[in-house]
Amino acid sequence: MLDVYIGYDPNESVAFYTLAHSILRRASIPVSIAPLMRSQLMDVYTRERGPTESTEFSLTRFLVPYLSGYSGWSVFMDCDMLCMADIAELAERIDRQPEKAVLVCKHDYVPRTERKFLDQVQTKYPRKNWSSLMAFNNARCRALTPAYVNSAPGLDLHRFAWTEDASIGEIPLEWNWLVGEYERSAQAKLVHYTLGGPYFDDYRDCDYAAEWFAEFESMRHAAQR
Repeated sequence: MLDVYIGYDPNESVAFYTLAHSILRRASIPVSIAPLMRSQLMDVYTRERGPTESTEFSLTRFLVPYLSGYSGWSVFMDCDMLCMADIAELAERIDRQPEKAVLVCKHDYVPRTERKFLDQVQTKYPRKNWSSLMAFNNARCRALTPAYVNSAPGLDLHRFAWTEDASIGEIPLEWNWLVGEYERSAQAKLVHYTLGGPYFDDYRDCDYAAEWFAEFESMRHAAQR
């Protein structure tokens, strides 16, 4: 069983369900999907939402190892994504790096825009978007206690100050392909609408919008059967 946590924000609830559908529809292995909802973490997550936190799960994502009992592997991903391949391929890559604490796509870019969806400020910092897809080797992430996640500077969390650089493994960029930052690619397996998903009016014509709407329709029709 591959455990997947997807960040949930009320402003993007449709994105969560569409992403979950896209994963399950293509998966050839058992997958457990859970929404990471701030409203369900009130007893664990107590810090105030900061002005640079564009979603409710900006920092709660780092509670995944704790929520997993610091056991096994767990995958976190932002909700504004679309899975276009069998997630078993990602699980195979995880199995190849058992000595790492966390696996990420190591983006090396500077965002092109100053603003993103819902007119949020586009915060720029080293290792930008590394934390939007993370495979946690939970036993090696014991530094991510609720006390630490509640108190550490947000940038320390997102820049992986809680582990050694040598413990950060790598996943190919095709598993976190940044729409609007990278050119369209037929090799993309998990596309990330990091500037804004096509469910927002301002991004209805972005790359991979047609694929997202097709997935949404597939989910909607499945629910009507």
